[in-house]
Amino acid sequence: MKTSKPKKAKRPGPAAVAVEASPGTPFWFYAAGAIVALFVVLEVYWPGIRGPFLLDDTHLEYMLPGAETRPLTAWLVGPRPLLTLTYWLNFQQSGAADTFGYHITNLLLHLCNGAFILLVIRKVMSWAGNEKPNGWILPVFAAGLFLLHPLQTESVTYVASRSETLSVFWVLAALVVFVYRGGDAVSWPRAITILAIFAAAALSKEHTVVLPVLLLVTDYFWNPGFSFAGIRRNWKLYVPIALGAAVTVRYVLRLLRYGGTAGFNLRDLTWYQYFFTECRVIWAYLRLFLVPVGQNLDPQVPISHNVMEYGAIFGLAGLLAVSVLAWIYRRRFPLASYGWFIFLVLIAPTSSIVPIRDPMAERRLYLPFIGLLFIAVEFLRRWKANRKTVIGVLAVVLVVEAVFTYQRNQLWGNAVDIWKDTVAKSPQGLRPRFQLAYVEFQAGSCTDAVADYQVASQLARPTMDLYIDWALAYDCAGNSEQALATLQKAVASRPNAHVYSQIGMEYGKMGKYAEALDALATAEKLNPRFAMTYFYLGNIHSIQGNRAQAVEDYRRVLALDPGNEPALEALARLGAR
Repeated sequence: MKTSKPKKAKRPGPAAVAVEASPGTPFWFYAAGAIVALFVVLEVYWPGIRGPFLLDDTHLEYMLPGAETRPLTAWLVGPRPLLTLTYWLNFQQSGAADTFGYHITNLLLHLCNGAFILLVIRKVMSWAGNEKPNGWILPVFAAGLFLLHPLQTESVTYVASRSETLSVFWVLAALVVFVYRGGDAVSWPRAITILAIFAAAALSKEHTVVLPVLLLVTDYFWNPGFSFAGIRRNWKLYVPIALGAAVTVRYVLRLLRYGGTAGFNLRDLTWYQYFFTECRVIWAYLRLFLVPVGQNLDPQVPISHNVMEYGAIFGLAGLLAVSVLAWIYRRRFPLASYGWFIFLVLIAPTSSIVPIRDPMAERRLYLPFIGLLFIAVEFLRRWKANRKTVIGVLAVVLVVEAVFTYQRNQLWGNAVDIWKDTVAKSPQGLRPRFQLAYVEFQAGSCTDAVADYQVASQLARPTMDLYIDWALAYDCAGNSEQALATLQKAVASRPNAHVYSQIGMEYGKMGKYAEALDALATAEKLNPRFAMTYFYLGNIHSIQGNRAQAVEDYRRVLALDPGNEPALEALARLGAR
């Protein structure tokens, strides 16, 4: 009698898992977990919750002149209207003086992203056949690692990194909707929902353009497993994306062509030089994920102008080798293979061929972080240890990560401390030294600021901005003569109304009113719309007893800059408000 050969068991796909799903988890479990996560994350990030605005924070929409009078429509002009909408909401609540609301918003987005991570990893692990008996341990650990890893500090505590936390919120939300579809194919309502979320992601930050590729890779790996069948089943989702791809690609290419700090118009950084450099940088990211020591707000990464320079060839070879191994062993280590490929997909917008002025920034790992979590989960689920040991060791790891993140937030909570740390790690970097001098000046450490501006002037050819800030530090330190000499260097660098108005201010402080008025007249001639020229004129006229002219000068300041606080205070002092 002929017997049939038993069929090989298939990897459970989305539909199969939906049938085999375990009974629902009680609501109190989720509520308790959410409360614990909120408490722990608040504790860890609290040292930086009222930290200062830094770097790009001071150039965002809420810092623009007249921000309080600009209509909402003016805030929404630009490539990231949903992002600027969140800034507008923060500004309505606390203005631009208090950073608390801005930081809390970032933190809440981070918490939501952690919840999404938990849901996605639990679902994908169930597809990989790891639903029971300890189905929550590794997803909870992965979500905890995402929330508490010190590499996340820049993405959460740096207000300008709202672009990361917000855009990743939408990406992960779309992924949750996609993986919890309950069957092999998405319905029309679900497809429309995912497309709407994709649009929100694209309106938050451009790097989310890789979301469709993330969904394609997910379908290949898990629907039902290492097959293109799932991609064909989800044509309701992919066909509209393909139809809109032409418009999206054209839009992105336009941004890359005309961007000031990123894109293909950077004359001193070609696409292949950036690619070779990123082959090294990706390994630096991976090292920081495993051993988060030596974090740097402004790392100085030398450019690999060819594949041999700075060992770029070894970085490239390593990436190719791991990718080949991930493909070969994709059936044996499906979570790790999936994690590696989505890591490469999600990091591609910032670490491939599109040049960015700064080759490395910790916040760029926020989106691809989920790929590394899948790799970690793959190997942890194969760990042969009893349940208590697993939970104990993973808890210790999270505690250690939380301590590092707490310490990192202590630095971010003080502008001088974070820039001192950055200068110590990037001693030859101009920007860290310049920023340290600037925040020292703001903190009243004028002598320290002068010394650091001096170092900055030796690291690169001084610009007009450096000369002006350096002169202000000299003035703060009580050295008017040196301040004036430094401003004269700024004139030689690039004469404009700003420089001459500062010269007028300095002469006025020295009691040399004739020289001050001459300098201010030059400033007015160069740019009659530079408001501070008239403020310094008002000060001199007020000192000379010409109250009427001083009032006229201050009012002219307000005509050009209605929110100018020094002019408002001067008018109040003269009783003319």
